[in-house]
Amino acid sequence: MPEFTYAKGRIIETLNFILEEIKEFETDYENKTWVDYQKDKKLQKLIDRTVENILTAFIELCGTVITQEGISAENYADAVKKCSKIFGFEEEEQNALSKLAIQRNRLAHRYMDFRWQAIKTFIEQKKSVLRLLSKIIIREEE
Repeated sequence: MPEFTYAKGRIIETLNFILEEIKEFETDYENKTWVDYQKDKKLQKLIDRTVENILTAFIELCGTVITQEGISAENYADAVKKCSKIFGFEEEEQNALSKLAIQRNRLAHRYMDFRWQAIKTFIEQKKSVLRLLSKIIIREEE
């Protein structure tokens, strides 16, 4: 029982962190253009780091959820895919969400040519991310 309590607390803590980071992203960075991003190195770092934080925590959250369910994953993308499957997401959306793990790696490992693409992919998938987070919140409140 204590393990479950730990995981439950961990899930809520991680959810809160992700939601705060998304709020900051939406307020400060979401409407920035490629030109804004390109010309301001400090802005680049802030945007990259914020999205990397969101995606890292999102992957961790999905891994925690599937572990609670006794499901293992081969890698980060698989953890996200299996988590979204638990919550009834269609396969196409599961695949789209799982690709966020690749985008996270592009940011974490500083693949220069792909960072902006990673940011744009996150923006495209943000509604799905938020929908999955809300389903996890509902489950945690039950």
